[in-house]
Amino acid sequence: MRIYVVDDERIIRVSLADELKDAGYEVFEFAHANPALMQMQSVVPDIIISDLKMPDINGIDFLKKVKKINSNIYMVLMTAYSSVSTAVEAMKLGAYDYVEKPFDNEKMLIIIERIIELMQVKDENKKLKIKLKQNYDFSAYVGKSKRVNEIFDLVKIVAQKQTSVLLIGETGSGKELLTNIIHYNSSRNKKPLIKVSCAILSREIFESELFGHEKGAFTGSIAEKIGRFEMANGGTLYLDDIDDIPLDLQVKLLRALEEREIEKVGGGKIVKIDIRLIASTKKDLRKMVDDGKFREDLFYRLNVFPINLPPLREKPEDIVSLTKHFVSIFSEDNEKQIDDEVFEVLKKYPFPGNVRELRNLSERLTLLSMDNKIDVETIPYEIKFPGFKPTCFSFNDKTLNEILEEVEKNAILDALHKSHGNKTKASEILGLPASTLKSKITKLNI
Repeated sequence: MRIYVVDDERIIRVSLADELKDAGYEVFEFAHANPALMQMQSVVPDIIISDLKMPDINGIDFLKKVKKINSNIYMVLMTAYSSVSTAVEAMKLGAYDYVEKPFDNEKMLIIIERIIELMQVKDENKKLKIKLKQNYDFSAYVGKSKRVNEIFDLVKIVAQKQTSVLLIGETGSGKELLTNIIHYNSSRNKKPLIKVSCAILSREIFESELFGHEKGAFTGSIAEKIGRFEMANGGTLYLDDIDDIPLDLQVKLLRALEEREIEKVGGGKIVKIDIRLIASTKKDLRKMVDDGKFREDLFYRLNVFPINLPPLREKPEDIVSLTKHFVSIFSEDNEKQIDDEVFEVLKKYPFPGNVRELRNLSERLTLLSMDNKIDVETIPYEIKFPGFKPTCFSFNDKTLNEILEEVEKNAILDALHKSHGNKTKASEILGLPASTLKSKITKLNI
C-alpha cells in the first residue's frame, strides 16, 4: 500500500510518516502539493493524506487535480477546527475523510484500515462482475448444432432490444440460462433481474407476490409489500412456467404489460413500471388458448419474440461439447480425459431432464473417474441401459434359436444390471469367462 503524506508542517509530516512506515506501508513525504503531483507521474499512490491549508496549492485544489489524474486515489484531509466546513466541502468533491488537528496517529491508522477494506470490497465486486459477464456471455450457451446456432442468432438480435421474449422448451433445456444471457447482454444489465416461478406460487399469494399489497389489505398483512414487478423496475422480470398463472389473474398481468403500471392489492395506489419481460413455458400455449385455459390476448402479448429450445435428444451432436464443458467445470484444475466410447453411449440416452440432467451426470462422472479418465465403466447402469427391466418372454411363433437367444440376452442384461454394468462381475454371476461374455455382448448387440 503506497501512501503520500503532504504537509508543510515538518513535525506532523515526519511523525505521521514514521508511524505509517512502522505499520508496513510504503510512504512518500512532501512539504508541498506540487512536488507530490510531479511524483505521481511515475509513482501512483493508493492513498494521499494532505493538509488542507498549504502555501502553494490548498487542499481543495490539490484534491481536484488528484481526482483528474486518477479518480481511484483515496484522499484524507488534515484540518484545523476552524476549517471543518471546508473539509466537509472537500468530501463532497471526492475526499474520503478528514481529521482535525491535532490528532492521534492511531486514528489515522484506523481510517487507512477502513480504506483498505473498502478497496478489497470494490476489488471483489469487480471480480464478481467480470465472472458474471463471463458466465453469461453469449458463448455460455454451449453447442455447435444447427439448432443452437439458430437460437444463438435470435438471442443476439433480441438482447439489445426491449421486446418481450417467450422461451419455449422442456424442463432443463436452458430457459433460465438464456434469460440470464439476454438480461446481462442488454442495456438493462445494471438493473435488477427478478425471477418468479409461477408454478410454485399458490393462488392465494400469487397476486400479492407479483403486484405487492398495501398494509392491512388482508388478514396478516401488517406492512406494505413490494411486488416482483416493482422490484424489477428498470430491469428484467422473468416469469418461469407462465402457463401456471391462474386464468382470472391473467387479465391483471395483461393490463400491467399493456399499461406499464400496476395496482397493489388492497389499495388504489398506481405504480408506474418499466420492465422488460421474459416468460417461459414447457407447454403449448396455443393449444391452451384453444382449450380455454389461457387468454388469447395475453398469449399474443407474450408471443412477440418466441424462441423454441429443442430437447437434448433432438441435438445429440451437442452432447460432446456440453459434456466436455461441464467436466472442465467440475474437474477444476485436474484435466479429465473422456473416452470416445463414453460419448457414443451418452448420444443413445434420451436425457428426459435435458441439459440439466447432463450437467448433473457430468458432475457424477467427474467425481467417480479414476486416474483423471472417464470411461464407459464410469457411466451408471441406468444411463447405459435406459428403461431396461428383465421381463418374462413368450414363445409365440418364435423358433428355438430365437427363444434361446432371448433367454441368453435377458440373462446377460440381468447380470449386467446386478453388477451395475461391471462386465467382470457379470461374468462371475453367469459363470462365464469374461472373454466369452464379451463376445456374446457383441454378438447379441447388447
